[in-house]
Amino acid sequence: MPSPALNDVDARRPSAAVYRRRRIVVFGVLALVVALLTTGGVYTAGALGAPVPAAQPAVTDPEPVAAAPQALVLPGFGTYAVAAVGYDGLLAAGNEQAPMATASITKVITALVVLEEHPIAAGEGGPEITYTDADVDIYWDMIAQNGSVAPVQAGATLTLRESLEAMLLPSGNNYAISIANWAFGSVDAFLERAGTWLDAHGLANTRIADSSGLSLDNVSTAADLVQLGELALEDPVLAEIVATQSVDIPELGTLKNGNKLLGTHGVDGIKTGTTDDAANLLFSADFAVGASSITVVGVLLGGETHAVLNDAIAALLDSIAPGFHEVAPLEANEALATYDTAWGDTARARTTSGASVIVWNDTPVDVEVHADPVTLAGRGDEVGTAVVHAGTQEITVPLVLDASITDPGAWWRLTHPGALEPARPTTAG
Repeated sequence: MPSPALNDVDARRPSAAVYRRRRIVVFGVLALVVALLTTGGVYTAGALGAPVPAAQPAVTDPEPVAAAPQALVLPGFGTYAVAAVGYDGLLAAGNEQAPMATASITKVITALVVLEEHPIAAGEGGPEITYTDADVDIYWDMIAQNGSVAPVQAGATLTLRESLEAMLLPSGNNYAISIANWAFGSVDAFLERAGTWLDAHGLANTRIADSSGLSLDNVSTAADLVQLGELALEDPVLAEIVATQSVDIPELGTLKNGNKLLGTHGVDGIKTGTTDDAANLLFSADFAVGASSITVVGVLLGGETHAVLNDAIAALLDSIAPGFHEVAPLEANEALATYDTAWGDTARARTTSGASVIVWNDTPVDVEVHADPVTLAGRGDEVGTAVVHAGTQEITVPLVLDASITDPGAWWRLTHPGALEPARPTTAG
């Protein structure tokens, strides 16, 4: 019979099956720990390296601004058109495509064609022209035809600028002929060049029969003449001449401008025209709007007298001037978009400067905001633009962040796995 001590030892000795079970449990636990460590490392690496989601902008879109329509005092006769330099279309028009005799407005074409051939540098008089007995004969011929003239002396020498002043201010028909002869050899040669010039500048409805405008075959439309007036103002010498009230030329005396509106209602040009039946005026005027100036060019053809014509133009201009106004749709540092990140960063997209625009009448002013999605960015980084639209005018103002959008950090990344972008794949080089 075995001793009790030996039986106790045997009872405490584990069986082979128990050992096997213990090994399975131990190695299973170890495998689980390894798996967790491996998986956790992969997750941690992925979370720390994954791109953060882009913050989408919440855009503030300013409402369009539009003034009330401006009532205009329109002429009750003739054909007319008015435009503003730098603005598309016409501000006002009536029968603007009807052909009418232009009379001495033709001299503006003469001046532009001659100046293209013989340009005058700023502050200079240009080439000299010596007048002869033939020019005196032209003078008397124009008087015989009841045309307007300016005095001329055989043997006198005038600069081209002085000659143009004699042609434009008192509307000297004789100088229009003499200048054409000097510049091109004959009036016929001038007319050939003038026809080419008109075609080149798109004045398809304008016809020229002489250099002075005496012939009724000199015709144009109000729409064409507005374009002609804008071309005249682009030449600084011509623009200065037509804005001159009077000039003293030793050989000729004092020459006065026939444009009686000059210096009133903003008028600073351009040229009168008179037939037996009608008074005409191609005019320009400047209006101060804020810190800027607006130039308008217009024409009215078919007035009963120049007094009637001038009254109608003055009333029209006085009604046009208030129609221009300055609109400031954007201020500097104005917030136009907000960014809120999932991890709590907030930044606004602000304008780098203000913007103002001068508009005509009820032209709407609209602001179009373009803000890009942002991931990580610093304060002052450009994130979009604000574009001001007013008719054909367009002003672009950059938008920049007023605060940084920074990385959320390791803890947020590890605790927000669903908010992260998938890691970008890498390629072996």
